Amino acid sequence: MCICINCRYVDRCITYHAVETNHRQPHLTDTPDFDPQNPTINANITPPVVSVEGDRIVQSGDFGFEYDVVGCDSFQQDMGKWARLRPGEAIPT
Repeated sequence: MCICINCRYVDRCITYHAVETNHRQPHLTDTPDFDPQNPTINANITPPVVSVEGDRIVQSGDFGFEYDVVGCDSFQQDMGKWARLRPGEAIPT
């Protein structure tokens, strides 16, 4: 899980804005102004389903990508910050 959802700077963070872009999620802000120090991002890639049908290799779907910020020297805990900014919405996992 991305640590950003409980960070004081989530709504101002340039790195979290990039994660939102990669996940095709609405941005908390269109103009992030906080440049975090040394963020660490895990990138998980899920391959498509591939099967062999006779002499053909068949691919179902596309690669999936998941990005999570798992460390950041600028992180300052503010439990529930993201949820307070987007009340009633599902918290990103």
